[in-house]
Amino acid sequence: MVYKKDLKTPNDLNWCPGCGNFGIWKAFNDAAVQEGWDNTNTVLVAGIGCHGHIVNFIKLTSFEGLHGRAIPVASGIKMANSDLNVFVYTGDGDCLAEGGNHFVNAARRNQNITVILHDNAIYGLTTGQTSPRSPKGFKSKSTPFGNTDEPLHPLRLALSAGATFLGRVYAGDAKATAEMMIRANNHEGFALIQILQPCVTFNKLYTHAFFRENIYNLDASYDKTNKEAAFAKTLEWGAKKIPVGVFYEVSEPTCESGIAQIQKKPLIKIPIKRDISKLLGKFV
Repeated sequence: MVYKKDLKTPNDLNWCPGCGNFGIWKAFNDAAVQEGWDNTNTVLVAGIGCHGHIVNFIKLTSFEGLHGRAIPVASGIKMANSDLNVFVYTGDGDCLAEGGNHFVNAARRNQNITVILHDNAIYGLTTGQTSPRSPKGFKSKSTPFGNTDEPLHPLRLALSAGATFLGRVYAGDAKATAEMMIRANNHEGFALIQILQPCVTFNKLYTHAFFRENIYNLDASYDKTNKEAAFAKTLEWGAKKIPVGVFYEVSEPTCESGIAQIQKKPLIKIPIKRDISKLLGKFV
């Protein structure tokens, strides 16, 4: 049994008032209590950015790595102990710029991890530079005359790479976000949740009001196993045209399922049968 007090740390939440990260933090806490995620079964891995502070505010085993390198760390953890729930917290810059190669290849391998993408379409921690998710024409400190590039679309990119679970939610809806986290974690394979997360300080375009006005829930009749339909939905963006919900969910062999050495038990439970002390001595 997990209680919210078990997840509380001595650190004060220090995001800007109104930041979408508060909703994501609340959603994860709610999901953890409901599912029993604790230090015996769950690990959080974060990249660099405002999103990364979340590991300071949830009392679970966690690792905050180099910029863009959260996914390979999480992949290694899952390889070593496949019994763990492994969550990646990453931002649109951290994941799609510095970490773009890792993102694409983890999706291609169908690595059994859950990637929670805090998408505020800007570099917030470094005080407001254009990110891979910023729209064309977007003006910021790094693009004062307007962004000349088209934005990347993480769901579309992950789908084309081979991801088997794709979801999108709005950070202002903590209930839907918690439900999506649970569903993604229960999925066997690479699961991506794009969370539309307003940066109230530096992005005056994608605000809470913007998302509340323009998002809509995918219809119950929508076929989540249809890859072409999912791709078409990822093309929708704009006035009254931003879908949220599960875009794609199929069952495919995971990366871990193809590794014979870890089929019977996790790697950490397999004894090392040869003496490696001489090898270690070269580095210690």
